[in-house]
Amino acid sequence: MVGSVLMQRMQEEGDFDLIEPVFFSTSNSGGKAPSFAKNETTLKDATNVDELKKCDVIITCQGGDYTNDVFPKLRAAGWNGYWIDAASSLRMKDDAVIILDPVNLDVIKDALVKGTKNFIGGNCTVSLMLMALGGLFRENLVDWMTAMTYQAASGAGAQNMRELLSQMGALHGAVQQQLADPASAILDIDRRVLATMNSDAMPTSHFGVPLAGSLIPWIDKDLGNGMSKEEWKGGAETNKILGKPAMGEPGSIPVDGLCVRIGAMRCHSQALTIKLKKDVPLDEINGILASANDWVKVVPNEREASMHDLSRRRLPAR
Repeated sequence: MVGSVLMQRMQEEGDFDLIEPVFFSTSNSGGKAPSFAKNETTLKDATNVDELKKCDVIITCQGGDYTNDVFPKLRAAGWNGYWIDAASSLRMKDDAVIILDPVNLDVIKDALVKGTKNFIGGNCTVSLMLMALGGLFRENLVDWMTAMTYQAASGAGAQNMRELLSQMGALHGAVQQQLADPASAILDIDRRVLATMNSDAMPTSHFGVPLAGSLIPWIDKDLGNGMSKEEWKGGAETNKILGKPAMGEPGSIPVDGLCVRIGAMRCHSQALTIKLKKDVPLDEINGILASANDWVKVVPNEREASMHDLSRRRLPAR
């Protein structure tokens, strides 16, 4: 999912015109490479260290298992290139920088000067939060904050998006006849929906539980302290991205929250509570937020604007 969107955006921005791309696959080596692959017309084996070593830069969206397997082998083989990764495996390593250039370009540039070679994409909700609030952090206004997330199925991967649609189909199929009958009782329809959610007809191999018609109030691993790993990332990654001390250390920004998976296909949402270090007029805050980067749009806190502009259907289909 992430890799597909990345390649689409790179095509749209003309990035492939500036490089000599070589494409690798873990499951289809020898297959046909994308049309913009220039001189390399076939996919190479993504586990072949000798082939990977020929690259100056490696960009991977394959996931943590791949990173944990291949990355140490590459470094052990003497490869000294740039590793750019979407997986979380290396994010908190001392020799890695979490990249979010509209927010921490100064941190990235400083790392390049110092010889850092591992650049890792951040957690999706953390990155979106910091993109939206970048102006407040730039002005050093944030004392602490909490984030309540409404995370789409896309954050769990392409197979989970498919499963959500399959779940929707199972629920609709269970009550299709009743929906076609205006005289059918809605409570009877609801009972059928609930029965289907608890039956073997509901596909749950990826999420583990039904998401369609429901929500999942836990994302990622249980850290054993009442916090999910997804919630931990909020504080840990925020401070690392901003170049602050580790979460909990003097000088860090406290970030807490609750992460919930909802039945949307794509486009995460968040509700944020922020304590500022000083009183700032609301119109000034709006200006700070809007001017932070080109990807921020401040929507008026009004019914019609909120309903129509803060909606997945208003966003590009990329």
